[in-house]
Amino acid sequence: MAELNPQQMAAVHQVHGPLLVLAGAGSGKTRVITRKIVHLIRDQQVDARHVCAVTFTNKAAREMKTRVAEALQGVQTRGLMVSTFHHLGLQILRQEIHRLDYRPGFSILDHGDSLTLIRGLLRDSQGAADLAEAIQGRISRFKNDGLLPEEAASDDRIGAQAAALYPVYQRALHACNAVDLDDLILLPTRLFHADEEARLRWQERIRYLLVDEYQDSNGAQYRLIRWLLGSRHNLTAVGDDDQSIYSWRGAAADNLYRLAQDFPDLQVIKLEQNYRSTGRILTAANALIAHNPHLFEKRLWSSMGEGHILRVLSCADESDEAEQVVNALLRDRFQRQSEFRDYAILYRSNHQSRPFEAALRAAHVPYIVSGGLSFFERAEIKDYLAYLRLLVNPDDDQAFLRAVNTPRRGVGSATLERLGTLAKERNLSLFAALWEEDLELPDKALTALRDFGQWLNAKTDEVAKTELIPALRSVPEEIGYLEYLRNEGEEKAAARRWENLQELIAWIDRLATQEDGPQTLAEILNRLMLFAVLEREEDDDRDVVRLSTLHAAKGLEFPQVFLVGVEEELLPHRNSETPEQIEEERRLFYVGITRARFQLTLSTARKRRRYGEDIAPEPSRFLQEIPKEVMDWQGKAEEKDMDPAAACARLREILGTGA
Repeated sequence: MAELNPQQMAAVHQVHGPLLVLAGAGSGKTRVITRKIVHLIRDQQVDARHVCAVTFTNKAAREMKTRVAEALQGVQTRGLMVSTFHHLGLQILRQEIHRLDYRPGFSILDHGDSLTLIRGLLRDSQGAADLAEAIQGRISRFKNDGLLPEEAASDDRIGAQAAALYPVYQRALHACNAVDLDDLILLPTRLFHADEEARLRWQERIRYLLVDEYQDSNGAQYRLIRWLLGSRHNLTAVGDDDQSIYSWRGAAADNLYRLAQDFPDLQVIKLEQNYRSTGRILTAANALIAHNPHLFEKRLWSSMGEGHILRVLSCADESDEAEQVVNALLRDRFQRQSEFRDYAILYRSNHQSRPFEAALRAAHVPYIVSGGLSFFERAEIKDYLAYLRLLVNPDDDQAFLRAVNTPRRGVGSATLERLGTLAKERNLSLFAALWEEDLELPDKALTALRDFGQWLNAKTDEVAKTELIPALRSVPEEIGYLEYLRNEGEEKAAARRWENLQELIAWIDRLATQEDGPQTLAEILNRLMLFAVLEREEDDDRDVVRLSTLHAAKGLEFPQVFLVGVEEELLPHRNSETPEQIEEERRLFYVGITRARFQLTLSTARKRRRYGEDIAPEPSRFLQEIPKEVMDWQGKAEEKDMDPAAACARLREILGTGA
């Protein structure tokens, strides 16, 4: 505990009752959570199985678990839960889903399969399939707000369509014995509301609940927290209202305020000492965020000294902006002999990355773009996982549709349409319908379908009765997948895709052999599906410059940050109109500022191409909220008209020479 400051120590030592730890950016919140877990188990003699810590990313959960394990060497930690919200929900459903009239071995649909299902339902009801993504987003929002199908309602057209389709969608999921990502939170809340026995069992299991990044929780997650707490109220919520930037995916910033309302004895501890950034960066961040309303005021401070002044580059256009940023990056790297991984270029929207990618390529600078194609979004990975899903749950229609003709078996769309019609008429899954005696199909198509079904039955039996990993490893060979890849594209691309598949199988092998890892194929598959939907990017420690949206950069830090496009209609975004939306955009800018440790450079352009036309954007209103004394504007257009004496004085200032 020696490395904790007094506020961190107080948060660790408050064991009983509700506690909100208001943790500013870079204030050591992860250290507080991990040390509190250690304190509960080692010092307070709490059985590890009664402690649960939840966060929002697999990476954060892994890091937290590793730190706890290192600190508790030699202490029994069996049963300790450190996971994401969704993995906690999965653990609950794995034990209890039969109480909700689902069968064991349920499937988890990813975003793509969910969207495919919604498109099909819209076509069946003569709805507009082109609205599928918007309707999917609204159904997700209903679930994130904790609303069941019978509770959902909306006044606008798309919302009303989503509310009407929501119960149909849930019935279709249930028919496939499947859930989507949002159900991993919603269904446990439904369970605990309706089933006292299950509720009491989990309340007895989880006696101390710690929640990281609490400001990112949504309505359904808050309900789940309340149900799990029961009458004990041993909650430690760690969060920062100034970093609440995910309202677009359901996060409810007012969950911080709900804590104060729902728990009158709530204690609040503020962590205001920042261990990441220098003084001028924090001066800018504090001044900016002070323009937002706060229930709990806080002000970050640092003992790292004032540090560098913030640079603001005023650029001619987006090409000049990219060139100036890359040149500044290369000059700084040469002067400091630093590494490429020390630099990040952050922006509001994905489209802003293009000129920077071009400039970095021209300068032969290695880089990665955060938010690129996830490993689990690759076609070969989704193909293989579809087969595994069918081995666990043959009623998974979305997996069936992907696997049945990959590789091609001569099962065309007309065949699948007839099969689907029969399945719907008889309330069967596609797999069950293919065995119906009166399924009328051409002999070749019917044989292909039933050969596939027989192989699936035999493989399911093999998985149940023999060693799991060898059985799974043989799937790609048995279905002729390598030959299929070679027929689909060039040899090098096929080899890369085959290597990706082998990497996934090796990963499954490692998962199955972990001491506390999943044991059955259903457990392995559910763990993988959570990786697929939550792990947008694997850790990448290569020596490369990182390009990232501000949203994707949350939780990261870099010695040098270039925050680009700080202009009206970019930041704040042009779709931000209400005061609440502007406040969230300000929080997003605040998150960007506080990613920087030692040097922060901002940039604007005097001309920018948008929708095929040149516009003259205004610098962001947020720049006016940062004290002028911590900013150095470079290359402003008005300096062209500066009188000679002022120009000489400016030059002397830049060169650091006397009069």
